[in-house]
Amino acid sequence: MKLTVVGGGSTYTPELIDGFARLRDTLPVEELVLVDPAAERLELVGGLARRIFAKQGHGGRIVTTDDLDAGVEGADAVLLQLRVGGQAAREQDETWPLQCGCVGQETTGAGGLAKALRTVPVVLDIAERVRRANPRAWIIDFTNPVGIVTRALLQAGHRAVGLCNVAIGFQRKFANLLGVAPADVHLGHVGLNHLTWETAVRLGGPEGENVLPRLLAEHGDAISDDVRLPRPLVDRLGVVPSYYLRYYYAHDEVVGELRTKPSRASEVAAMERELLTMYGDPALAEKPALLARRGGAFYSEAAVDLAAALLGGGGSPYQVVNTLNKGTLPFLADDAVIEVQAAVGPHGPAPLPVPELDPLFAGLVANVTAYEELALEAALRGGRDRVFRALLAHPLIGQYVYADTLTDQLIAHNREHLAWA
Repeated sequence: MKLTVVGGGSTYTPELIDGFARLRDTLPVEELVLVDPAAERLELVGGLARRIFAKQGHGGRIVTTDDLDAGVEGADAVLLQLRVGGQAAREQDETWPLQCGCVGQETTGAGGLAKALRTVPVVLDIAERVRRANPRAWIIDFTNPVGIVTRALLQAGHRAVGLCNVAIGFQRKFANLLGVAPADVHLGHVGLNHLTWETAVRLGGPEGENVLPRLLAEHGDAISDDVRLPRPLVDRLGVVPSYYLRYYYAHDEVVGELRTKPSRASEVAAMERELLTMYGDPALAEKPALLARRGGAFYSEAAVDLAAALLGGGGSPYQVVNTLNKGTLPFLADDAVIEVQAAVGPHGPAPLPVPELDPLFAGLVANVTAYEELALEAALRGGRDRVFRALLAHPLIGQYVYADTLTDQLIAHNREHLAWA
């Protein structure tokens, strides 16, 4: 089995490598190719990756290259984890929207749109080259904004599934609170990427006992602290919102915080410099503890599970993925991309039935889905007016004065990445 990671020079990659090494019985990788144009980073990450494999007794071969076509040739699955523009572009995404009093975040709001506009054309080019190399290869997208990028891939006819680590993080946390194995926890996870709620927590499978009321009653304080929303609000919702819902439910509070502290991008950039120094140590043969602060917790477990299921070698029968709606949420179009539990196998994901969604949540899902449709149109076709329409549609922006100003700022800050600008 050959797997390729595009963006293999990312500081995330050792987390992925550690998972491949530990879970080799689930996903027996014979050749792992790390592709990245940043030669210096790739050399550091590749060296550590080989040492991790060696220390854990994994016999697979790790190849590093800046040649995308060679890297994806014959690959059974290709994982995408790239960041167009790097942390410098993320720093901009997190700062200029604040000037209008709008949240500055890399996947949500105006910053998220900027990232989509930079990313979608690049990902579609990569996907076409994967298809030429092996039309049967699966593309697993971890590149944000996952929902929009996955929709672009599926709309272009690629064999693609979107992946996020939010759900697997909840699964692990709930399992710990309940004192059970993570595999015993089945989430009623529903919504869009970075806009989801846990509407049920079932033990043993999709039809198991729903213990969410017990979790909220016995561990509500810990859960509310984790999602950074007040306990009374979580109790009134009766579900567990992902921490990304804080950008919607406490928008002005978040903007105030973001204006008074360093950006997350600057923090991550500093961590990355430290991590890369660590990766260059020839004595290091495991992922360092600092990597846990970088983000992407449990990414490796989720990626291994998904790849194994898609390639027919195992993996969990039910997984939370980003895939086509196809009637799962009846108030959305079939070609919308949703994030839900699905039965996953070699033919791809099949979403499990979802109970009727409370209008409180369904309305926001419908609104953001409309924004994502307009965002994808702007990413594919370009043009100032399309950018403006997407921003005006976003529930965190909505006012034409803000949308006009943010459109101009988005284009000014991203002109080098926009072929039409």
